[in-house]
Amino acid sequence: MTDDVTRDDVTADKGAAAPNDSLFEAPPMGEQERMVEAILFASAEPVTVKELEARMPHGSDAAEALVYLRKRYEGRGVSVVKVGDAWAIRTAPDLGYLMQKETVETRKLSRAAIETLAIIAYHQPVTRAEIEEIRGVSVSRGTVDQLIEMEWIRFGRRRMTPGRPVTFVVTQIFMDHFGLESARDLPGLKELRSAGLLESRPPPGTLPGPDTDDEDESPEGQSELFED
Repeated sequence: MTDDVTRDDVTADKGAAAPNDSLFEAPPMGEQERMVEAILFASAEPVTVKELEARMPHGSDAAEALVYLRKRYEGRGVSVVKVGDAWAIRTAPDLGYLMQKETVETRKLSRAAIETLAIIAYHQPVTRAEIEEIRGVSVSRGTVDQLIEMEWIRFGRRRMTPGRPVTFVVTQIFMDHFGLESARDLPGLKELRSAGLLESRPPPGTLPGPDTDDEDESPEGQSELFED
C-alpha cells in the first residue's frame, strides 16, 4: 500500500453532506484541517468523508482538509490512513512494535476458523457451499458465528442463483486489524510461505471427509495465522 495521497483518494467516497442551517461561510482550510484532525483523533472507528462533513460547518471541504492533514503527518509517530472508504489516525506501521505490551488478551482461532476466514478474504463474496468445496469439509455454524461475532466477516449480497444463497465478505474491522486498505493488499502465497504462516497440507486424498465436524479438531492443530 502506497503512502502517496491525492485529492482523488479522499473524494472517492465523498457523498452529499448533510444539510446545515448555518449561513456562515466555511472556515479557513487550516481550521477545517484541525476539525478533521479532532474528529479522527476522538473516533474509535474510521470515519468517512461524508460523516466528517456532516459534523463540520456548512461549505467545509473535508476531502481537501484530509489531503493537507495526511501530508502534515508524514514521517510522524501517527499517520492518517485510509481504511476501506473511511479514514482514521493510526500508529505509524514501523512503530507498531512499541504497542506490543498493550495486548491484554490473546485469542487463537481454530484451524477451521482460520481456513474459513482465509477463504472468505481471498475469494469474497463467497457462499458457505463454496467455502466447503474449497476446504473439502463441512463448515460448522459455530465457526461462522464466531467470525461474525468478532466482526471479521459479515453477510454480503445474496447470489442470483437458485435458492439465493447468502455470501460472506470480510469487514472493515478485519482490514483495519491487519493494516489493509482493501482486500487487494492481502499477501500472496509466496509471502505467506516466506513468513512461515502457511504450512504444508496433506494431499487432497487424505483430507477428512465431508462428515468431519470442524469443532472436533484438536487444539494442537491450531495455526498461528490470523491470531487475535
